[in-house]
Amino acid sequence: MSNPVENREVAVRLSGIKKMYKLGQIGGGTLQKDLQSWWARVRGKEDPNSIIGSEERLSGETFLALRGIDLTVYKGEALGIIGGNGAGKSTLLKLLCRVTAPTEGEIDIYGRISSMLEVGTGFHAEMTGRENVYMNGAILGMTKAEIDAKMEQIIEFSEVREFIDTPVKRYSSGMYVKLAFAVAAHLDSEILIMDEVLAVGDMAFQQKCLNRMRDAATKEGRTVLYVSHNMNTIRQLCDRCVVLDKGRIIFEGDVEEGIEHYMGTKMISESCVELTTMKRERDFALHPITMNKIWTNEGQRVIMPVGETLRLSLSFTGDRPFDDVYLRIIIKSADGTPITMCTTESGFSVDTCEKVMEMELDTTRLAPGKYTLSPVIYQVGELGNHVNLDVLRDVFSFEVTAKPGFNNNMVWLSRFWGHHYTAPLRFKLL
Repeated sequence: MSNPVENREVAVRLSGIKKMYKLGQIGGGTLQKDLQSWWARVRGKEDPNSIIGSEERLSGETFLALRGIDLTVYKGEALGIIGGNGAGKSTLLKLLCRVTAPTEGEIDIYGRISSMLEVGTGFHAEMTGRENVYMNGAILGMTKAEIDAKMEQIIEFSEVREFIDTPVKRYSSGMYVKLAFAVAAHLDSEILIMDEVLAVGDMAFQQKCLNRMRDAATKEGRTVLYVSHNMNTIRQLCDRCVVLDKGRIIFEGDVEEGIEHYMGTKMISESCVELTTMKRERDFALHPITMNKIWTNEGQRVIMPVGETLRLSLSFTGDRPFDDVYLRIIIKSADGTPITMCTTESGFSVDTCEKVMEMELDTTRLAPGKYTLSPVIYQVGELGNHVNLDVLRDVFSFEVTAKPGFNNNMVWLSRFWGHHYTAPLRFKLL
């Protein structure tokens, strides 16, 4: 039997793509450091003044932004591309848009590309909005008659009708984005490429753009490649997800699994987590109370069905006595979205002897999925103000699974239904 994926039409194919940049020479700050760096290069040794953590991507005077990308995108598919800063996302999009050429490898593109890589890309500041629409259409190979037929739709969608005949140099960044997206989404192109520029627009327009891109893929059969750090927009728009890290694809597949991979919560915590050596934020480098360890009670597993109580213990020590101290636990989903918060009802005292607090977390209203805990110890002053004494982010993770019969045995889809499960709907048929 033939594979249905193999029968789909290819929109973009990348094979062995590498992109190398030459770095400018920057002085070490002193003659001694410059001589050290020069002598290391002469001997083929590592530069003693190089930045730690640059790894193999940085070699001498070159930087390898992409290190062998193989990727196939099909027509009518909405592909999300995620990864940390410097992962190579923008470089990949620039290669697809022919802004720059690959150092190695081949790129096959089947169709015209309309792109929006940064605010104002492809616009001439001295030209009006209307003139820029005509210029962008001409670049895509459209005739004036074809652009005229689309002009009213573009103006209506852009929400800048009263400024359409004003030079775009007078536009705000939000107006730039609105018109640029309207042009990219409505002109006749088979492939739509979007970097995370929609963040400049207001929330209503962002949702409008997401809906337009979704329609472009599902109803018009266009291909959408979308880069974003907003995991909720990736969920709303994309059918498939690619995770980039240090110039390589480290995951390709389901959107939810890709987000988990990116957020680093693929692995569930051990039943006991040491906290003393965990890195605190700069503001809490001198934490007068130190959380030492968090663990599950009675050997409880960190994977449990909906409704089971998660029983935890937290140990902490103060460098001096404290009164009116509280504990706050922030619960987040795997993509970092805050779900809820719980805190101790009354204050307690802390001194230089290690104390252990036992606590219970009810999972009845948590939908199936992976979650993290962020504990915060804080003190409430006489005037009601509070001061954080120790803060840790996402140090303990656990998973809630569905029980037989949960949600009428339907798989819980957090991208549509969220992470909070309310009580069953009460109803009466009349």
